[in-house]
Amino acid sequence: MASRRRPRSPRTYAASGVDLAARGRALNRLLAAARYRAPPSHGRLLEAPGHYAGLVRVGRSTLAVTTDTVGTKVLLAERLDRWEEVGEDAVAINVNDLASVGARPTAIVDTVLCGRAEPAVFEGIGRGLRRGLAAARCSLAGGETALVADIVRGVDLGATAVGFLPPGRRPILGRGIRPGDALIGLASSGLHANGFTLVRRLLDAGRVPLARRRPGGRQPVGRELLAPTRTYSDIVDAVADERGVVGLAHISGGGVRNLLRLRADRRYRLDRWPTPPGLFGWLQRLGGLSDAEMFGTFNMGIGFVLAVRGAAAPRLLRRLAQVGAPEARLVGRVLAGTGVEVPERGLRFTGYA
Repeated sequence: MASRRRPRSPRTYAASGVDLAARGRALNRLLAAARYRAPPSHGRLLEAPGHYAGLVRVGRSTLAVTTDTVGTKVLLAERLDRWEEVGEDAVAINVNDLASVGARPTAIVDTVLCGRAEPAVFEGIGRGLRRGLAAARCSLAGGETALVADIVRGVDLGATAVGFLPPGRRPILGRGIRPGDALIGLASSGLHANGFTLVRRLLDAGRVPLARRRPGGRQPVGRELLAPTRTYSDIVDAVADERGVVGLAHISGGGVRNLLRLRADRRYRLDRWPTPPGLFGWLQRLGGLSDAEMFGTFNMGIGFVLAVRGAAAPRLLRRLAQVGAPEARLVGRVLAGTGVEVPERGLRFTGYA
């Protein structure tokens, strides 16, 4: 009898089925085809191409809007029959993007696409949404549930978030970032909601039991991977008006390359990046992944980065500790040039995609 072969472990995100470069090319085509400018009576769009949220000026108010899904992390939730964590993710991933332009979240609308509506699943998602809303201090203003069995077999979960710029606050888009600025990192709570197509391939190839702990882990690996995204919106809102804050970056899909969404004509040297938590190293060893793949796909222990004036960094670190981020630390600096560097790993990224 022929022996059953283990499935081969993909060594890149693209090989697992998520090609970010192809997505970028397709998105450029979509944006070119959809180009339209609304009349002034419907608000004025503030240009922030490639940024984390769209901005619209309506009267004297500036509104921000963003949308995202939890992605294939819902398939891990389905395996474990735990839905609260991804419900919380649906809020956090979006309010964190609002925070990246300095906007304060005000409301969320959720979207659930599914083959069939299971009350227990919806209740779990709802409990997670409530936790996320409480953390972000915003409201659930509605949503959409669609039964589309011909398209979705399980559950697809996402949300759209709306925020606003408080009086006197301008959008923080990173345009003022200059050489000499410091980069402050806020710790992540795990993988958040990124890279799970690759993660699931690694788990399957390694035949990893989700109910067991990894070496050095404190809880079953399935629960560790499912940990919800940390919400940064309240922390960032508390320091957004402080002198010296010039850029805000949510380290989500694309890893450290997200810094290039602020100013691509600056060099971000991450020469004080902390050793990533053990979960990341375990995944890297499990799949034989390169450092470039890890730092270009996952948050590697830092879920949000603030670019600040170098002289203001000590004061802002103290302030961050007061408002809920005692672990905040310097992770790098801004230099002349372009790209993102992690010198300890010999890495250099020249683009976001």
